[in-house]
Amino acid sequence: MPLHIQGRTIAKVAVIGSGQIGPDIALHFAKVLAPVAGSVVVVDLRQAALDAGRSRAAKKIDKGAETGAWKPPQAEAMKAALAFTTDYAALSGADLVIEAATEDEPIKARIFAQVEAVVAPDAILLSNSSHLEPERIFGGLAHPGRAAVAHYFFPAERNPVVEIVPGAATEPQVTRWLMRFYTAIGKLPFHVASRYGYAVDPIFEGTFQAACLAVQQGLGSVKEVDFVARKALGMQVGPFTAMNLTGGNPLTDHGLDLMHQRFASSHWPQPWYRAPTLLKDKLAQDGGAPWQVCGRGETVSLPADQETAIVDALRGAYLGLAFGILDTGIIARDAYELCLETALDQKGPIRLCNEIGPAAALALVERYAQAHPTMPVPASLRAIAHLDRVDAGRVWVSDEPTEAGKVRVVTVCRPKVLNALDAATYREIAAALRGAEGDPEVVGVVITGQGTKAFASGADIAALAGVRTPQDGRALAELGQSVCRALEACSKPTVAAINGLAFGGGFELALGCRARVAVAGHKALLGLPEVNLGIIPGSGGTQRLPRLVGVERGLVLLRTAATLSSDEALQFGVVRALVPAGSEVDVAVQLCADVARGLVAMPALPEGPVADADAACQVDIGHRSRAVDAVLCEVVRAGARLGLHAGLEAELDGFARICSLQDMRIGVDTFVQQGPRAIPAFVHG
Repeated sequence: MPLHIQGRTIAKVAVIGSGQIGPDIALHFAKVLAPVAGSVVVVDLRQAALDAGRSRAAKKIDKGAETGAWKPPQAEAMKAALAFTTDYAALSGADLVIEAATEDEPIKARIFAQVEAVVAPDAILLSNSSHLEPERIFGGLAHPGRAAVAHYFFPAERNPVVEIVPGAATEPQVTRWLMRFYTAIGKLPFHVASRYGYAVDPIFEGTFQAACLAVQQGLGSVKEVDFVARKALGMQVGPFTAMNLTGGNPLTDHGLDLMHQRFASSHWPQPWYRAPTLLKDKLAQDGGAPWQVCGRGETVSLPADQETAIVDALRGAYLGLAFGILDTGIIARDAYELCLETALDQKGPIRLCNEIGPAAALALVERYAQAHPTMPVPASLRAIAHLDRVDAGRVWVSDEPTEAGKVRVVTVCRPKVLNALDAATYREIAAALRGAEGDPEVVGVVITGQGTKAFASGADIAALAGVRTPQDGRALAELGQSVCRALEACSKPTVAAINGLAFGGGFELALGCRARVAVAGHKALLGLPEVNLGIIPGSGGTQRLPRLVGVERGLVLLRTAATLSSDEALQFGVVRALVPAGSEVDVAVQLCADVARGLVAMPALPEGPVADADAACQVDIGHRSRAVDAVLCEVVRAGARLGLHAGLEAELDGFARICSLQDMRIGVDTFVQQGPRAIPAFVHG
């Protein structure tokens, strides 16, 4: 069946342009659409470009099959889903069209005039522009409301970031749909307001400009500055190496000069951006041949004072640029941190500020601005300079309008660690809940996770590894319990929109909500695997799960670390409904609205003793710790006999006792040192 996302069906995608990035965009869509018998067509006027694009896509698909990224039948289905043609008539029937042609306004305008004449009036039209404002690209369309920029990053089939840039005429519901759609197909979309260059390229190209200026000023050679930049900004590859990999010299030359023209504003009256002499000379002399950088494994050794000078210059420029973008308000600070770290694979500005200190960060920017007078000293950086550290924003908060009022959506956004819950994340969730409770316009709260892989993969193992005493363990469990209790006690309906796996603390977070909806089709969706680590759940899992599924079944799941599939979660009453991927937040939001209007009942979890408190539970726990198992069973039965609140206190006491056992240290150390698949050698004490 076709892909259905928030009321739209996507069965056919068209990509225009078979150059540097178009085939990679098409490859990602082939991966998404092949399982649902969808199709992807790549259109280009140049047969040679089509042949090259087809060959590159086929090689990448074959490579993925070799490495196990997908199975051979899936690889063949992806190849079958792809078509390459010079015929614009092939666009007919496309539900979504992405233009990935050269960065030229007249060319893009001509392309979209042709596209609009072929596709249906409700087809979504996107441009993979890296710089141009959507108003300039789509100004000639008869229906610009269905058009926006979707800016991909290298390599497009693997880099998850997509900047979603609506124009002044883009319909708000189209922007919302694009954010949900890209999330549902495994991308990490960021809503960016219209501005030349958007939010990321001013950093990518600006950092390159700063590196060129450092060379021009005699701070080091191209090779030296490129190497030191990796240390200065936490980059995987230096700015000159990145230009070599992306072939970006000509586009960057053009982009920097246009940024100089179009960035003038109240924030930057005389923009710092300008294509540097080093780049212009290189393009004139050798047409932009690769820069001379370190080879694989090669290092550069510099005197300490020379290295410090390069580091300070690059950090001053980077922080000035990044916070300067934040001053414009085109993207939220917390989103920008994740966006830059993921798209460019380097340290975000907040993380760098925290490492060197916000005051030191401001001083670096001020010194750089003195040497480069058109570089502003951003107000957003001045505003945090007095702080010891700045929270990087692990939780995103937004409001969804409904007929009953606003529903607050709280999204755990730590995709690199599958949305794992650490202390800072719990604190941010708690703050979001307090905000929702205190806002009379908010009628409900939805908790979800970013992406399609995980709702929340569990508690932070690093925090567990730092536990040294029972008191440490109790404090750690109290934090998680307090958030789950707040969800449960909230005066407004709370619903977990389970978008992917929810294990350990993630499952407990969902259990704290009054109701849960989940994506269908997961073979392993929910689980409390704590006993595999030599611990027990500490955020209410020992109490809430048995109340939902019965004490006997709850004990089996808890003692064996068994997982529940989507179907089992529905069968056992853990989730209220199973929904297609991409719709879970919408369903949860509507459920909150229906409860607020009195159309649907959402009963609270029973708090008193349960009837089957002493139910038998004979189960083989395998290699797991018998000492931990004894505490687990005691805690579960205590809560079942005494009631929920007494049980939660018993769980805290039990978790603290576990932290004095040798098996707890063995289990956590084994996980940290050998990974999650390693089996700890418990001593049962």
